[in-house]
Amino acid sequence: MISDSKIATKLNDYFEKPSAWKNGMSRLREIMNRTEMEENYKWNFPVYTVNGKNIIGLGRTKNYMGIWFFQGVFLKDEAKVLINAQEGKTKALRQWRFTSEEEIDESLLLSYLEEAIQNQKDGKEIRPERNTSEVRIPSELMAAFAKADQVKIAFEALSVSKQREYADHIGSAKQETTRLRRLEKCIPMIKEGVGLHDKYKNC
Repeated sequence: MISDSKIATKLNDYFEKPSAWKNGMSRLREIMNRTEMEENYKWNFPVYTVNGKNIIGLGRTKNYMGIWFFQGVFLKDEAKVLINAQEGKTKALRQWRFTSEEEIDESLLLSYLEEAIQNQKDGKEIRPERNTSEVRIPSELMAAFAKADQVKIAFEALSVSKQREYADHIGSAKQETTRLRRLEKCIPMIKEGVGLHDKYKNC
């Protein structure tokens, strides 16, 4: 478990990192910290929680900075500012994007935050469906296990969901050359003990 001092260091590094959104992200952070939410650092970005439950995530991309409401589907969204970034895939998560610091309406944002916090306290939550199917290891990954025990050991140390992500990603390619190329890219990540998508969550 990361100590509080390490969390603080990671948060400061994140917000101090030079970017076009540095001032805007600092403003969002200041607003978040005016609520009762606790500031944390998960999946390589700032996350704000209440009673250990994830309420908000802050992130930035090349084109915008944004707020992720983990259970945003329950928000009234009277101002119509929320979007579902992956229609048909994302059930609970909703996003609020900003392309400039001037777009941040503090009073409106605080009203959304208060509603999100209350929704969590009221138990409004959609939990992700668990995939209980057997992990099917593609032959290319099995061959990698045979060549290097450390790959097999590292893979087996991963959670079942992360094992499934790698197995499905590698095995779903139709062409053998594509499967081998994906395998080559995945092996270093498997050895590091990270999930397939972990490195892409730092927005």
